[in-house]
Amino acid sequence: MRPGTTGTLKAVFFLFASICAWYSGYLLAELIPEVSLSSAAYSIRSIGERPVLKAPAPKRQKCDHWTPCPSDTYAYRLLSGGGRDKYAKICFEDELLIGEKTGNVGRGINIAIVNYMTGKVTATQYFDMFEGDNSGQMINFIQSAPSKSLIFMVTHDDGASRLKEDAKKVIEGLGSKHIRNIQFRSSWVFLTAKDLQLPEEIQRESINHSDSARNRYSGWPAEVQIEGCIPKKTS
Repeated sequence: MRPGTTGTLKAVFFLFASICAWYSGYLLAELIPEVSLSSAAYSIRSIGERPVLKAPAPKRQKCDHWTPCPSDTYAYRLLSGGGRDKYAKICFEDELLIGEKTGNVGRGINIAIVNYMTGKVTATQYFDMFEGDNSGQMINFIQSAPSKSLIFMVTHDDGASRLKEDAKKVIEGLGSKHIRNIQFRSSWVFLTAKDLQLPEEIQRESINHSDSARNRYSGWPAEVQIEGCIPKKTS
């Protein structure tokens, strides 16, 4: 066979093979759904990629504690006000007893009384200590708490300007170590009980005084808070 004829046959064979390959690919594309092809391509790209492991969202605890309280205790959290617009809060067993959302928080000393035996709130009230003479009313409110009561106190804005000596004596008699040191716009929180002995290790009181060099807010110190777990069986 002549060299020219051999070259021509090779060219014809290559052209025929190319047409067959193209036609085979066309038939394959028609027979296989587009979704399957896309899935296959994605699977190929995913080979070698590290799987992304997402940690489960942390479970929210009562009163926004970081760790849960034991089932045989009450969870509590007291937060003083911050500045003029960040309101004080008293949370007990995940119930907001005093706060902006409940609409019962105000300037001065905010107090919530809880029945220790049932864990139910019995009374809440705030007493303005910047205007008016409310120390006497506050004394009556505190002394009216039934036996076996938990008493929570938090300041918002100013809890000291019109706080009288007799009121300080009543609060001091309930175990407060800082009430005599409270000053204009001090942030203060306090937990006490009537006819109950609370465990020594739980957080019961905290205070932060206004200091122009260190204040978080203009004219007000940073908030203070205490939180913990109160045993449901105590002396």
